[in-house]
Amino acid sequence: MRAFISYSHRDSGALERLHVHLANLQREGRIEAWYDREILAGDALDEEINKELNSADLFLLMVSPDFIASEYCVEREMQRALERHDAGEARVVPIIVEPCDWAGIPQLRKLKALPKDGLPISEWTNKNTAYLDIVQELRRIVDAGGAVMREHANEAIAPAQPQRGVPRFRIQRDFDEIDRSEYRDAAFATIRDYFRRAIGELDEIEGLRGRFVDRSEYSFGGTVVNRGLQNGTAHITVYRRSGRLMLADIYYSFDENAADNTANGGFNVSSDEYDQFLVKALEAIGNEPSRLNAEQAAEYLWNRFLEQAGITYA
Repeated sequence: MRAFISYSHRDSGALERLHVHLANLQREGRIEAWYDREILAGDALDEEINKELNSADLFLLMVSPDFIASEYCVEREMQRALERHDAGEARVVPIIVEPCDWAGIPQLRKLKALPKDGLPISEWTNKNTAYLDIVQELRRIVDAGGAVMREHANEAIAPAQPQRGVPRFRIQRDFDEIDRSEYRDAAFATIRDYFRRAIGELDEIEGLRGRFVDRSEYSFGGTVVNRGLQNGTAHITVYRRSGRLMLADIYYSFDENAADNTANGGFNVSSDEYDQFLVKALEAIGNEPSRLNAEQAAEYLWNRFLEQAGITYA
């Protein structure tokens, strides 16, 4: 299936990630993706784009504020794609990259948008999970042979949370045991919340199931099932250090309901003269960063967890 990707050049980063995640479909010969970077030096731009607009079987619109603001994307590429969609000659799939007023465009509002429920890629806990959802849906489209996608309205998306400002100054300080304990507890809460949200998102993807369990105030667990593999089940139990047990400040086992005296790895709280952070414990450092904030630790652990179920991000 020949796919035309329409995007604003300001969203080239999202285009690159989509291209990476499409690698399997392209390797299998199911999708042949084309976008304007395929135009060679010396080629006539309009002529090449017109040829692809008139021959593509699938149109992927990478919708963002910059896409909507682009006259070329909307008035040229999107309108031609929608004409061919309405004529039954091709299919149009909006991919929502960032929060924007895409639902205010009547022709887009009537189409099923990706990722799931039109939630922008930028608002997913792990953006790779958003791309996985997109690729899984595109695989279904290809397997269905290009049948017309069911049309429906999408619910409004909540506005993104404001980003915290970057501090202007760094102040040296000494961190005591109370600081260490408070950082450990906050980091554990961040990792717990990350897993709760990420498992919920993954559970909505075709062929995957997820379950999150709050075990106590200092532990939680998760299970993921990859229905495409016979042994595609992964478990994890994560503990925050409590009492005298000193395995690590935060530690984990790839077992369901693992005992609190076992671990496959963990994180300890460390600090320099300015900041506190996490460092990996109970395992080889490898090529990973030597210091992690709580969000980075959560993503690192999430990716290791998914590997146990045969799920990897490109």
